Amino acid sequence: MEREEVTKLLKEKSKQLRYDIIKMIGLAGSGHPGGSLSAADIVATLYFYHLRHDFRNPYWEDRDRFVFSKGHAAPLLYAALAEAGYFSREVLWTLRKFNSPLQGHPDMRKLPGVEISAGSLGHGFSAACGMALAGKIDKKDYRVFVLIGDGECQEGEIWETAMFASHYKLDNLCGILDYNGLQIDGPVSKVMEVQPLAAKWQAFGWEVIEIDGHDFNQIIDALEKARTVKGKPTMIIARTIKGKGVSFMENVVDFHGKAPDREQMEQALKEIKESD
Repeated sequence: MEREEVTKLLKEKSKQLRYDIIKMIGLAGSGHPGGSLSAADIVATLYFYHLRHDFRNPYWEDRDRFVFSKGHAAPLLYAALAEAGYFSREVLWTLRKFNSPLQGHPDMRKLPGVEISAGSLGHGFSAACGMALAGKIDKKDYRVFVLIGDGECQEGEIWETAMFASHYKLDNLCGILDYNGLQIDGPVSKVMEVQPLAAKWQAFGWEVIEIDGHDFNQIIDALEKARTVKGKPTMIIARTIKGKGVSFMENVVDFHGKAPDREQMEQALKEIKESD
């Protein structure tokens, strides 16, 4: 498939993910739309172009692993798994309902395709490093991808793990940092500045690639470049827009963890459906 065809497909997939994110959070009346929307283009590229995975065999030993460390953005992961065939899309509308497998944070015991139960920030990142080390020990060729948030980088566990991954030369590990600049309490720079991010990851011994997290060509190129890096892990710092794709949610901190009301949901769905 030519690159132009690939990017066209990924644009359609990310549009579907955004639509499903808004609908499921709106119906639930609870959830985190901002950070789910910001990383949709990245996750679409992983599931529908880059990852080696098989929805018919979710526990395939040689699959690539994708760890969703910023677990509060679970609606994005659920939307991607449903679109990829891991379960019926109808299950999406049960988000956060009693006895639903779609909990507020992903639970690996409840849903196929979820690699780790996440929510406590930093824990998924540590688990991803463990999976990468296991792959090295077992001489497997699978790769491990892990999505973290910029606010998550305020956690000490992130930097302990960064040191661990570099020490053990985990070049089968690729981190992706969703750098949308906002967290629940406000701008990341005001709550606790995490910059200079690139210099910090480099100082911890990582290869660093900086991209626009909404440019499919840049996302694809970064993921492919990461495969060529030897002797150290890679961190892709993706600059994104919180609430991307919904005009009244973009760069609005209030929608970090607030569901749209019915009227807002209908407006957002209309915007996404009619977007180019």
